[in-house]
Amino acid sequence: MLMNQGGREARIHYLAGTFRLLAPGDYVRCAVTGARIPIEELRYWSVARQEAYADAAASLAAEQRTSR
Repeated sequence: MLMNQGGREARIHYLAGTFRLLAPGDYVRCAVTGARIPIEELRYWSVARQEAYADAAASLAAEQRTSR
């Protein structure tokens, strides 16, 4: 279980299938919606863009915006 970091935003390096915490925190922000994503609920991200996404729809939106 992750320790509560007092509501701080984490800094993360996204890797294929996993990620590495660079600075502790308990959430990251969705690059599309700006929503807080608790670290334990983080399932979608882009290694190439180093961005987190709240859900599959946000991930698809990010992919579509960069492919134009």
